[in-house]
Formats: sequence, C-alpha cells, structure tokens
Amino acid sequence: MGLSKTERRARIRKRIRKVSIGTAERPRLSVFRSNKEIYAQIIDDNNGTTLASASSRDKELSKAKGTKVEIANLVGKAVAEKAKKVGIEAVAFDRGGNLYHGRVKSLAEGAREAGLKF
Repeated sequence: MGLSKTERRARIRKRIRKVSIGTAERPRLSVFRSNKEIYAQIIDDNNGTTLASASSRDKELSKAKGTKVEIANLVGKAVAEKAKKVGIEAVAFDRGGNLYHGRVKSLAEGAREAGLKF
C-alpha cells in the first residue's frame, strides 16, 4: 500500500532534517504551515534556541488583508527583519516536509526580498 499524506510528509521531513542543521553562523529557517496560518522561526540547533520568529498570528500581521499567499510573503519579510536585528544574514531553509510551492515559496521569496540569504 502507498503512504498516507502525513506519513509521506514525515518521511520527507526526516530526510530534509538530516541535511539542514542550524548552527550559530548559519541557523535554520523552519517553516510550519497549517490550514489557516503560517509560522516561521530561525533556530540554532547546536544550542537549541529560537533566535527570531514570526507568524501570521502576530498582532501587526493578523490585521493584514489578502490571500494566504500574500500574508505568507509578509511573514517572510517580518522574520527576515527580525533576523537582521539579531545579526543574522544567511540561513539554511527548512521547508518542513512541504512542497516548495504556494505559501512556503511565497514566505521564502519574502525573506529573500528583505535581505536573507539562503
């Protein structure tokens, strides 16, 4: 039998995490996408700390109008701005088992527009 959608995503997620490990010099930009919201955080895996985060539920972003793809772009820009304040310029992108398409792609493009390097 084939894999279910969640089993397939979990398998892809493990494969991605083998390769992308966040360090202090190049932390990991992790993306979580639910049906309604999207969350992004920059993580240093060596210390196990979150350095910056943003989501579509933040006060300034929850008031934004538009499609989910447009809001994901704003979340990408917000997390990139917070990363710049902390002194982070380059990250390793972790799409969390999701396809690089739609909201995940829009978040990544927004982060790149705001100055993060992948």
